[in-house]
Amino acid sequence: MGATLCLLLATSLGVHRTSHVDHDPKRILILYENGGHHVEYSKRARIWLDELATRSHLLIDYVQTTDAINSVFLDKYGLFIQLDFPPYAWKPDAVKAFESYISEGKGGWIGFHHASLLGEFDGYPMWDWFSQFMGNIRFKDYIATFAQARVDVEDRKHPVMRGVPKSFLVMKDEWYTYNRSPRSDVHVIASVDESSYTPDSKIKMGDHPVIWSNPKVKARNVYIFMGHSPDLFDNKSYTTLFRNAIFWALGKER
Repeated sequence: MGATLCLLLATSLGVHRTSHVDHDPKRILILYENGGHHVEYSKRARIWLDELATRSHLLIDYVQTTDAINSVFLDKYGLFIQLDFPPYAWKPDAVKAFESYISEGKGGWIGFHHASLLGEFDGYPMWDWFSQFMGNIRFKDYIATFAQARVDVEDRKHPVMRGVPKSFLVMKDEWYTYNRSPRSDVHVIASVDESSYTPDSKIKMGDHPVIWSNPKVKARNVYIFMGHSPDLFDNKSYTTLFRNAIFWALGKER
C-alpha cells in the first residue's frame, strides 16, 4: 500500500481521510483541536505527522469532532491519537466506542496535553471512566504564563524513551496540576522537575508525572502532557518520544 496521503474532506462527517479500508494496523485516527491558542501546535503536528506517515508507510485520518466516531468507525484503526482534544463534549456513541476500544485492546492510544483536562467544563460533566483511565485525577490548575522546565525520565527502558536522554528541556508549556498525583494508579515514565521552572511558579504538585501509561487496560496507551507550543517540533527529544510512542502503541516498535 502506498504511503501518499490523499487528504480529502468527507462532507458529511468532517473527516480528512485517505481511502476507505477495513481494519488496518497501520491506520491512525487523529482527533485534534484546531482552535484557540492550540491551533499553531495542531498545524505543526499535522505537517510532522504527514511526513512521518509518508516515510513509514502509515495512513492517517484526521477529525476535529467526535461526530463520526462509533464502534464501527473506530474499529478500522490500529491507533487513536487524542491530539490536544479534551475529554468532554464527546457524542454518546463516541464515548461508548472509545471505552470499548481501550478496555478491550482493539488498538493503541496516545493522548496529548488537553487529554487530561478532566472536570466540569463548559457545562459538561466529568467523564468518570476517563478520569479513572488517566489515573483517577481531576484537573486543578496550570501555569497560564508558561514556564521552561526539565523533564526527567524515570523509566529509561520503556520503548517510548528509546533514544531520549535521561532529562531534556521543554522551553514553554503550561504544566497542568491535578488534585492528586496519578502515580499510584499508573506506570510513570517521566516527571517534571518543578524546581527547574523558569520563571519560578507557586503552582506546583510536588510529585508531578507528565508521561505515563495505564497497564490496567488492554490497549497500549501513553499520555504525554507536553503539547502546547508548536516549538516542540524543533525539540529532538520531543519528536523522538512522539515517534516512539506511535510505533509502540501500534505494536511496531523497532
